[in-house]
Amino acid sequence: MKKAGLLLLSSSLFALSAQAAPRATTATGVAEGVTEASGVTSYKGIPYAAAPVGKLRWAEPKPAAKWKGVRKADHFGARCMQLPLFGDMVFRSDGVSEDCLFLNVWTPAKSKKEKLPVLVYFYGGGFAAGDGSEPRYDGESMAAKGIVTLTVNYRLNVFGFLAHPELSKESKHHASGNYGLMDQAAALAWVKKNIAAFGGDPSRVTIAGESAGSFSVSAQMINPQSRGLFAGAIGESGSLLGLMPPAPLAAGEQGGAGFAQAIGAPTLAELRAMPAQQLLDETKKPGKWFSAVQDGYVIPRAPVDVYAAGEQAKVPLLAGWNAYEGHYRQILGESEPTTENFAAALQKLYGEHAAAAQQAYSGDVKQAATELASDRFIAYGTWKWIDSHARTSGKPTYRYYYTRPRPGQEGAGHSVEIEYALGNLPGNKVYAWTADDYALSAQMQAYFANFIKTGNPNGAGLPEWPQASAGAGSRLMELGVPSRAITATDDAHYQFQESQARP
Repeated sequence: MKKAGLLLLSSSLFALSAQAAPRATTATGVAEGVTEASGVTSYKGIPYAAAPVGKLRWAEPKPAAKWKGVRKADHFGARCMQLPLFGDMVFRSDGVSEDCLFLNVWTPAKSKKEKLPVLVYFYGGGFAAGDGSEPRYDGESMAAKGIVTLTVNYRLNVFGFLAHPELSKESKHHASGNYGLMDQAAALAWVKKNIAAFGGDPSRVTIAGESAGSFSVSAQMINPQSRGLFAGAIGESGSLLGLMPPAPLAAGEQGGAGFAQAIGAPTLAELRAMPAQQLLDETKKPGKWFSAVQDGYVIPRAPVDVYAAGEQAKVPLLAGWNAYEGHYRQILGESEPTTENFAAALQKLYGEHAAAAQQAYSGDVKQAATELASDRFIAYGTWKWIDSHARTSGKPTYRYYYTRPRPGQEGAGHSVEIEYALGNLPGNKVYAWTADDYALSAQMQAYFANFIKTGNPNGAGLPEWPQASAGAGSRLMELGVPSRAITATDDAHYQFQESQARP
């Protein structure tokens, strides 16, 4: 009897230890994850590509090396090289390193046979900062909704986006820059190959991101490397189709060569020999900002032309922006928000087109100037992306306008919707969230989860979200307290911005 009891105890302990150490077998080796309190399993810090160091600094990502035995995937890998640029970024990662091409997986699956929908989320940060470990992107809450959720690290700043004549020369595609976008595509290829091991369905992948992450989604929709690797797209605030389109390759190369010359490392060999931190520190100088380029490879042509021709990925798109993406002070400076001061600011910005601008941005001056600042920054580009996709894709397109400020804030500023959409309000202790905030978060997360699962945000108990249409009078969802479907009231803004964008 005693022996039987001991056997029972040991088998129970074995079962517990097996439960405590879930494993997934990827193409490169076995990863051991952690079972979270919610029952979701997390796998953190899995390498999806080789370390981009030495000769691989500024090279297309190469496959990750296979490992022997079991790799513990219980902590975030290093974040990519970056300066401390944004005060709202909180990291849980293992320091900063050039060796940073890791991804994180949260899965609710109990077996690899479940074929669950998949979300791959790209962080924001101006292509210069950000990390897959940030609590606002944590995948546990979304996984608890039945979605295998990933965050992906990609190269940033000079490491991710340097174009240079020597780099173009050594590339078989005669292109350079966009290494960070290539990283994202490599991660999507990894997902295609490996996500079934985590209970995910490789044919039901949705890519998503905010700010630079949203720019990234618009880029992956036209990147030939990513073709066929995802079935849906979500963009929160930003696209490559706005007032800051990618520079042509020649201009990117010129900027990169000028930077290299200025830091005393004019050759590619010298640039690759420079310690990573020293190279990063050189980017602190004003005017040194590296971003996506129209390289003829990852970004084959001007994004606005690719979308106009209907050559983007034909997938459902859900996208939108926030009410206070910009601030009226960006238009008015220190001047009081009066009609006269607004007219003077528009004259300075638009010259002979100032009267047309004033007609497009009429009404309360503070509000009009805020909307203009938002459009000039990121809202117009997001609108253009949605409008183009609705026009040429033949797929459902859903537009939102997010209006809920965080507690104590003036308006719904850039990036404030992330925690709401991904169900991560509890992870941000800075704000005194209310019942209304939690209700909006539950609603917004439900819309996103439905879209990831079906390509349509609508579902039981939610206000009906109508599809967007191209041109004036599009329908959209205003996400706030309460949320409601509305007809666009800002068509005049975009007609004016279109007139300015045309050569």
